[in-house]
Amino acid sequence: MDLPNLVMVSDFFYPNLGGIESHIFALSQCLIKLGHKVVVVTHSYGDRVGVRYMTNGLKVYYLPLQTMADQVILPTVYASLSWFRQIFIRERVGIVHGHSAFSSLAQEGILIAKLMKLKAVFTDHSLNGFSDASATLTNKLLQITLSGADRCICVSRTGRKNTSLRAKVPLEHIYAIPNATDSTLFTPDLEKRDGEKITIVAISRLVYRKGIDLLVKVIPLVCAKYPTVQFLIGGDGPKRVLLEQLRERQDLHERIELLGDLKPSQVRDTLQKGHIFLNTSLTEAFCIAIIEAASCGLQVVSTNVGAIPEVLPQDKLRLAEPTVNGICSTLDDVIKAHLKGDVPDPYECHEYIKKTYNWSNIAERTVVVYDDVHKIPETSTADLFSKYLKCGSIAGPFFVILFAIFNLILLFYEWYIPREQIDIAPDYPSERSEESASQERSNDPTSRE
Repeated sequence: MDLPNLVMVSDFFYPNLGGIESHIFALSQCLIKLGHKVVVVTHSYGDRVGVRYMTNGLKVYYLPLQTMADQVILPTVYASLSWFRQIFIRERVGIVHGHSAFSSLAQEGILIAKLMKLKAVFTDHSLNGFSDASATLTNKLLQITLSGADRCICVSRTGRKNTSLRAKVPLEHIYAIPNATDSTLFTPDLEKRDGEKITIVAISRLVYRKGIDLLVKVIPLVCAKYPTVQFLIGGDGPKRVLLEQLRERQDLHERIELLGDLKPSQVRDTLQKGHIFLNTSLTEAFCIAIIEAASCGLQVVSTNVGAIPEVLPQDKLRLAEPTVNGICSTLDDVIKAHLKGDVPDPYECHEYIKKTYNWSNIAERTVVVYDDVHKIPETSTADLFSKYLKCGSIAGPFFVILFAIFNLILLFYEWYIPREQIDIAPDYPSERSEESASQERSNDPTSRE
């Protein structure tokens, strides 16, 4: 069976840095090594517009679309309709794989793919609530998107249940496939640690969801009790000002270092300086930073929220209640253990991560999802609209009318710019294709050295 060409779609990709961005890049690289052709579609970042090539010929389309807050495009579908149609035809796409419930571009890509009768897979990287207005709107849009998608992937079992409830997707249509990390990059280096101090590292986006308000209250209490403890904090966001005010108010310039946004290599170097990794998130679907820290041999302390208990076994992860007292109490125990020298073996932690969370395994499990999707019969436009109609007494009919208009526009494009007039993009030679060609030449009796 020919391997389907894949397109990864998300608002979040390099040069922006984050867990989703690294997930898409690493997964794409492993899928290319397995013989798939992979293309990434995202929006422009500054002057990065058009087509770019990355490692192993990974082709990235940076579309000139207007963004709103948090690097997410203004959802219109109209603006991206022509772009997606041309890319899907030009790259001979078989499966469209969207990433993140908060990505308008990913949801638009899947909706357009289904109107073009392509297969669609969606990966939800986060947990979301049910009560506030923002969550209600996001969940309704996700329900519309996933009612047409063929299969869904979540990065944890907790996320799988959360997405099933939010988007009303049957559990049997959702796979749980975790994140991973490059353990060859994140390795312990004990020589970089300060032998006279205990360094606590915290790396995350400095936003409310990451529990920065808790972190601001925990730091002065820990610093007052343990004179040898210092904090390295990486990341940026609206809550950074709270940490800066804390440092000024408490005169903790020698104890708190704010590193700002970090490049991947800087993340590793920062983690290698630490003894303890602290995560104060209020909600997490997985938290890739935890496995990066464990891979570097740090003792991990995290709030007991979301899917965090699934990530590491109890002997490698200390859980705390998401309160100031809960975090301080757990840090107390861990710091005292470090002062006594009673700490987990950093190299044993690294080996555990190396065996448990590697991208090659994640890619192979994702291919199983693609194989499952490949067996699903093609959905007609009428059946697709019928699924959308069931998404609510108001939202259902509204979106059916909307998608009917989009379908008419697609039919217009089929007439105005026929498929035959769209050039097919040449394939970048993958390692597998080169090996196959070499094998064919060696088996050809007419070939000569």
